[in-house]
Amino acid sequence: MTLAVPREPVPETRVALVPEVVRALTRGGTRVLVERGAGARATFSDAQYAEAGAELVDAVDLDAVDVVAHVSPLPAAALGRLREGALTIGMIGPPEPDRVAAALGRRITALGFERLPRTSRAQAMDALSSQAFVAGYRCVLEAAVRLPRFFPLAMTAAGTVPPARVVVLGVGVAGLQAIATARRLGAVVQANDIRPDSAEEVRSVGATFIDVGVDRREASGGYARDLREDDAARQRAALAPHIAAADVLITTAGVPGRPAPRLVTTDMVAAMRPGSVVVDMAAATGGNVEGSRPGEDVLVPCADGFGAVTVVGLDSPAGALAADASSMYAQNVKALLGLLVRDGEIAVDLDDDILDGVVVTHDGVDRVAHRAQPPRPTELGVPQGDESTDE
Repeated sequence: MTLAVPREPVPETRVALVPEVVRALTRGGTRVLVERGAGARATFSDAQYAEAGAELVDAVDLDAVDVVAHVSPLPAAALGRLREGALTIGMIGPPEPDRVAAALGRRITALGFERLPRTSRAQAMDALSSQAFVAGYRCVLEAAVRLPRFFPLAMTAAGTVPPARVVVLGVGVAGLQAIATARRLGAVVQANDIRPDSAEEVRSVGATFIDVGVDRREASGGYARDLREDDAARQRAALAPHIAAADVLITTAGVPGRPAPRLVTTDMVAAMRPGSVVVDMAAATGGNVEGSRPGEDVLVPCADGFGAVTVVGLDSPAGALAADASSMYAQNVKALLGLLVRDGEIAVDLDDDILDGVVVTHDGVDRVAHRAQPPRPTELGVPQGDESTDE
């Protein structure tokens, strides 16, 4: 089997496989082609890949490989150059018609991590969770370097400085990691999510749960139901005083392939005190916070006319920690490959519940359209793991 790792397009900094995983694959008999410079932005050199057993190439000949491992969704042009029946593993992105048509036309088996089933057996392959873990940590660091105050309680000869107050909206993997990181830095943390189990999860990491009085029933499959507009308005009204009293607000709600839910209005941000910081992890998909822009810091004037609140729109929070994010992602790819390869041959067993869920196109069939299954939410309203799992 020949597996290719192309160089990711700018601004992506991660790489699909790291040298450690390449070494394990080549020892198992897989031929791995790595495009020169593929790991450079994640601090992995071409020499490290060569030492691990990879073959370095100036450009991947897509027509000559069996599998392509990638981070960013492959464009239609690349899919059209793959040999017929090839397999791709990575983020699939929104179902854009040109990309779907290219994959179907070449009878490509495309696996999208966004559609991985939420089961204990699939956890080792869960790239959404591994990258959300990185992103949640990064969100707090972005806030800490911008906040003109300490995070921890500081008792000094010059007086006592109170700890920062942090509010986190969304208690999935990213939200829980954001809570834990803020707590490690010494902040007092409150959090909210609409799932029934979220209050217990928030308290388990040392934060206070904000109960907004909205019915938190789950839909089938453990997902949170969509809030009606009146419930969403009640939720915003209940959250407003907690946000106004916070030094830092972090939002983590997102659904792959769909716009991020709007949780916070400009008026809610303007009610915060001068110097406060808002970090919107979902800025690149529409934003949880009104007015946030991916890759930019936006200043929102405070309601009383003095000072401003900084709204940080993160573009790729996991990519900001590309080395560890890539290492975790590569392990997810390796685990998924383990389900696909038997005696050196690729075998796509659609009777396997994981493969049945993660395969997007196969043998000329658009399986997403065929199943009409909604994509997996990544954060707000999504339990991580099942009853036998504690994440």
